Amino acid sequence: MKRSDLTPGPRYRVKAARVDAHLFEVKLVVAAPAAGQVVSLPVWIPGSYLVREFARHLQRLSARQGGVVVPVEQLNKAEWRVDCEAGRPMELTYEVYAFDTSVRAAYLDQQRGFFNGTSLLLRVHGQEARCHVLELVEPARSRRWQVACGLPAGRVNERGFGEYRAVDYDELVDSPVEYGGFWSQTFRVAGVVHRLVVAGATPAFDGDRLLRDTQRICEAQVRFWHDRRKPPFRNYLFLLNAVDDGYGGLEHRNSTALIAARKDLPRAGESRTSDGYVTLLGLISHEYFHTWNVKRLRPVEFTTYDYSRENYTQLLWFFEGFTSYYDDLFLRRAGLIDDATYLKLLAKTNNQVMQTPGRLVQSVAQASFDAWVKYYRQDENTPNATVSYYTKGALVALCLDLSLRAEGRGSLDDVMRELWSRCRGGPMAESDLLGALEAVGGRSYERELARWTQESTELPVGELLGRVGVSANEDPAPLAQRLGIRVAESGGTLTIKTVLRGGAAETAGMAAGDEWLAVEPVVGQVWRMARLDDLNVYVGRQERCRAWVSRDRRVFPLSVEIPKAGTVTRLVIQDAAKAHAWLDPRD
Repeated sequence: MKRSDLTPGPRYRVKAARVDAHLFEVKLVVAAPAAGQVVSLPVWIPGSYLVREFARHLQRLSARQGGVVVPVEQLNKAEWRVDCEAGRPMELTYEVYAFDTSVRAAYLDQQRGFFNGTSLLLRVHGQEARCHVLELVEPARSRRWQVACGLPAGRVNERGFGEYRAVDYDELVDSPVEYGGFWSQTFRVAGVVHRLVVAGATPAFDGDRLLRDTQRICEAQVRFWHDRRKPPFRNYLFLLNAVDDGYGGLEHRNSTALIAARKDLPRAGESRTSDGYVTLLGLISHEYFHTWNVKRLRPVEFTTYDYSRENYTQLLWFFEGFTSYYDDLFLRRAGLIDDATYLKLLAKTNNQVMQTPGRLVQSVAQASFDAWVKYYRQDENTPNATVSYYTKGALVALCLDLSLRAEGRGSLDDVMRELWSRCRGGPMAESDLLGALEAVGGRSYERELARWTQESTELPVGELLGRVGVSANEDPAPLAQRLGIRVAESGGTLTIKTVLRGGAAETAGMAAGDEWLAVEPVVGQVWRMARLDDLNVYVGRQERCRAWVSRDRRVFPLSVEIPKAGTVTRLVIQDAAKAHAWLDPRD
């Protein structure tokens, strides 16, 4: 269907009808349906690589044409055929249950509403390329509510309720909507209005500081990609939901949905920068960078989304990993953190990879392809079976950046801009990245890239950091790492969550789900375990002890060797001039 087609496209009317029951009511009008029109709801949302079965929350679907009820036949889990005539207006009505607090689906209660189009808005097959209209109806009992949405507004009232237009279905479902009595302010970057919306904040929230710091991140990134030119979007919207405990984000073409803990928001009257606030700023930086890297520059496999099934690519290490490399780096370049804080964050990323046995099992390219069944379906064995394409992908980016800088031909910054120009801000393949690397670096990087992404080998992180004046020092590892376990401590109970491959705990016979009840350092002396650190108190310098564990209500002892070896990396600047040329090229 050509965009020039003047036939009216699908029109949606969304109403927060029953907030107590968490139900949105949707009316979909199709002006010119096909005979036997097919509609469907996506099974996944781009940017989150898991089949989420959004249709399980859709109910009471019915259709009318000419005022007469027409049959609706369900074809599969998320697709329906309407027994309608061609060319005559047809109306569908249905409800969607919305009580998912994440950024990926939909939520509705007395305090706020939120939805992604992939959770609410049926796709009209054959009409995806037509203009879509979204009407947001103001709730009768929520007069203080406002609306925030990144779509171009048509006829709306002062609180934002009314009509919005999307050029096609992709834009429609790539534009999340927030309802509620939220905090909202704007700023401009390169002439483009950016709006920051925060829901769920307490009166102590320092909105001015978050607005100011977010603007600095955006200014640094727009300058990175376009120098003094405008970015490739007409406006930008940050939707941040502050909750008691949560973290996450999802990128969209000119907006992002974020979730963070209230305790991590900046507080009025406090000038210090907490670790939690740095994490929040890193999340903001990460999702904003995605506006270029994955929403526009994107895998060629994502040129056209298939909303009915998994969409596979081996390049998530680039789109998520390289974005993860730049997110914290832009906090440093924007002057929001210092060198020591940045290197602490980078060391954390390196240690996370090195503490994952799966890095020697699966390549980061394989991990990208398997995201649908591994990264997004994590269990107790995940660290042993795969590696995060976020963290290892970030280290691949670091290695390429430092290699380019060491050879004096440019940097990864130049490669990213070359790639943007080469692909015209659109779909790309790995060959495009190789071409951009060669154009900037003056030689082929195919061998390094293949080794670092297609093989499960170690990366030369320490060696390359040394070339930019940063040393990788080794500190003693925490007890959990030396034992090869990850634990949960709650209410005096110590539970094994994960047993890492090749570690002392695996050799001893521990298993995920075991409750570590007690330790017996000397025969006949049994001490109750409430925390893992209790082991140091009871065992001291001994290298072996008996651990009493409970599994399936059976209690039995295991002989555990306590390794003294094991280290974590700490990064320290040795040559400030070299390090600053990398950390902030403008210095």
